[in-house]
Amino acid sequence: MKIHRLAIISGGLFTILARLSQAAPIDGNGKIDFSRDIQPILADNCYHCHGPDAGRRKAFLRLDTQNGALGNVTKAQDHKAIVPGHPEEGTLIERIFSTDADEQMPPPDSNRKLTEAQKELLKRWIAAGAPWGKHWALVPPQRPPLPQIQNADWPINAIDHFILARLEKEVIAPSPEAPRQALIRRVTLDLTGLPPTPSEVESFLHDTAADAYERVVDRLLASPRYGERMVWEWLDAARYADTNGFQGDNTRTMWPWRDWAIEAMNANMPYDQFTIEQLAGDLLPNATIDQKVATGFCRNHMINGEGGSIPEENRVTYVMDQTETVSTVWLGLTVGCARCHDHKFDPIAQKDYYSLSAFFNQTPVGGGGGSGQTAPVVDFATPEQNAKLKQLNDSLKETSAALVAMEKKTFVIPEGKTISDSPKLALVSGSTSSTLKQPPEKRYLPSFREIVPKLKATEPEYVASAERFLKAIDEQQKFNASIPRVMVMQDLPKPRETFILVKGAYDKHADGVTAATPPSLPPLVGDAPVNRLALARWLVSPGHPLTSRVTVNRMWQQFFGMGLVKTVDDFGVQGEKPVHSELLDWLATEFIASEWNVKAMQRLIVTSRAYRQSSKMTTETFERDPENRLLARGPRFRLPAFVLRDQALAAAGLLVEKVGGPAVKPYQPPGIWEEATFGFIKYEQDHGDALYRRSVYTFWRRIVGPTEFFDSGARQSCTVKLSHTNTPLHALTTLNGTTFVEAARAMAQRVMTQAGESPAARIDLAWRLLMARDPNPRERSYLMATLKRLKADYAADPAEARKLLSIGESKRDEKLNVIDHAAFCGVCLAILNLDETMTKE
Repeated sequence: MKIHRLAIISGGLFTILARLSQAAPIDGNGKIDFSRDIQPILADNCYHCHGPDAGRRKAFLRLDTQNGALGNVTKAQDHKAIVPGHPEEGTLIERIFSTDADEQMPPPDSNRKLTEAQKELLKRWIAAGAPWGKHWALVPPQRPPLPQIQNADWPINAIDHFILARLEKEVIAPSPEAPRQALIRRVTLDLTGLPPTPSEVESFLHDTAADAYERVVDRLLASPRYGERMVWEWLDAARYADTNGFQGDNTRTMWPWRDWAIEAMNANMPYDQFTIEQLAGDLLPNATIDQKVATGFCRNHMINGEGGSIPEENRVTYVMDQTETVSTVWLGLTVGCARCHDHKFDPIAQKDYYSLSAFFNQTPVGGGGGSGQTAPVVDFATPEQNAKLKQLNDSLKETSAALVAMEKKTFVIPEGKTISDSPKLALVSGSTSSTLKQPPEKRYLPSFREIVPKLKATEPEYVASAERFLKAIDEQQKFNASIPRVMVMQDLPKPRETFILVKGAYDKHADGVTAATPPSLPPLVGDAPVNRLALARWLVSPGHPLTSRVTVNRMWQQFFGMGLVKTVDDFGVQGEKPVHSELLDWLATEFIASEWNVKAMQRLIVTSRAYRQSSKMTTETFERDPENRLLARGPRFRLPAFVLRDQALAAAGLLVEKVGGPAVKPYQPPGIWEEATFGFIKYEQDHGDALYRRSVYTFWRRIVGPTEFFDSGARQSCTVKLSHTNTPLHALTTLNGTTFVEAARAMAQRVMTQAGESPAARIDLAWRLLMARDPNPRERSYLMATLKRLKADYAADPAEARKLLSIGESKRDEKLNVIDHAAFCGVCLAILNLDETMTKE
């Protein structure tokens, strides 16, 4: 029976994949579209040997351009691969239909093979004149009209017209709207990363106004919790961390940039401004401190401070990382493939890669050292810190002046000599005495510290003055080092030359290049200086074909679990063609028309009928569309690990809702950092409120990320593709981790003190805190039985109950019965680990 069911599901899976990717390649008018129908065949099967990479191109044949495909293969004028209108005259059709292993294309040993349908389609295309075209993603999006639909009552906004039109074409009915409890939980988790409170749920359930749901959405978009939730994927894309990476993994202070991003999102900064400030805020006229801090986005790369590393190699690597991050985030192209050679599939030459990198090759960064505050930097001191630093600087000046006066008084200095030549310093010899020739603030302190004790017996008054100076300078240096300094962007006064690097090697220069955008994309706009600011403005120019598409696609991925283009990081010819291509273009043009209003776009998505559908499915709908690409049901997938943690803290009443500030170090199993750093770096856990801050503020060591976040990007390079994982190993964290066990204990205490004496009422409240609904009779009965069993177990072993209740640092209400509390803790931990709790329904 299981095998039979598996066969049915597998068969349905392959059927729907075939329907989505290969069925009906020709439109309703019988017209073959090059980008949709022909280019994917050529890209998958031909470009590897006959594509953009000139170094690997075979037989002088190029099939990725019209001139190459329709021109002569050799100097012989009658040797053409494609003769428009005459498939029988070109070698392409001859070779793909050949049965001779020496003539057949693709070659049998290439592991590529055309289907008979693909061969016939190529033949028909050539017979129709071989009409050419650009890859769909490189053509600026045009706003399509709303498609015709039969059920005019279903759509709420424009999104629904496109979704319903496709469903009606596939003869699939959309799902009904999700229950109101599920809907408010879904949208609250999506927009704030926290579950709705019972009072918020009750208010929504009793609100009978037609716009009740829309007002919930507006409230969530205005919440300060919104930015803390939305910034997470941006941190993954920006490769944000609190350390440099590599073996040394020194700490850095980039958290002010993280706070800038949160604040920008809460303020609904337009995405074009958001882009410009992060890529080139320092180049804006009269740039503010915040605009300079914003450019920390570009400096979030790893820094190699290991012994033996080569500074110039490091510097070049940083520039490459900046180039490839920007390409992934805004262009959605695998530009990095052209680092060593021309791209094998997309129209990006190696020269184009280095021309793009030239925009970022102008910073004064030298590549040496492992400091996480490598210049250029911006001080991010608070007014209180500036006042304290001024006080310490004044104190240092006073003690320095006092020390100079004491030295003049104490030491006899021969005519024309310095203090180091004083006879009183006869006991001090060698190189250590030369340090006294410098003013106190410029002295080599290790040498000076050696000198001072040697004079204690003969010159105690001088030694006391010197010790006051050393204490003052120590305090000033220690405090000065504690002030956050954010690495930012800055260009050299004289431009640095940029060269194509042979095979990407930092020290093997080929031809020089200047800053420029890839020729396959529109040129820079205007006649402004060709710098990062021009690049940023180009990215968000209205005619750009990629930025708006790539960005709204990531928004869609965030809410539906998968982008309209599944390959969110690759809009090139090897990427997926969007299932809802017209919807993607409509959203992209709407984003630009809204003046890049991010919250408006997200509001449009979450208020659509498509988003509000129930996530329940039938066997038939699953078999026809297992990944929900046609969107006949609402989104349902495992919540990210960081949301699971925040949800647990919120339900427990432990969450500390403080926005911003330095990273915190919550609970972590012992030995993790030590093992990764050969014992050199030890994890020092924080205490108090720091244990219960939102996950976004958790300290992120780049070489070994926080152990609780098992599905996030590693933050070593740009990551934009979301990972939804639910392996059983996660239960090691959610069942046994200190955070979750303590949350269960605090949650049990909460329901015991707020829901009265009734066990059923307490269970109901625990359920509502996480599910936004009451348990049904079966669920309640099961939990009551669990509670009864746990009470019996802990009554037989009170020591185990006390041991459970001692986990975590939050205080327990000692008035609560130990056995009851431990039993309810077990029930709450079980609820925290239920599939519905851990899933966005």
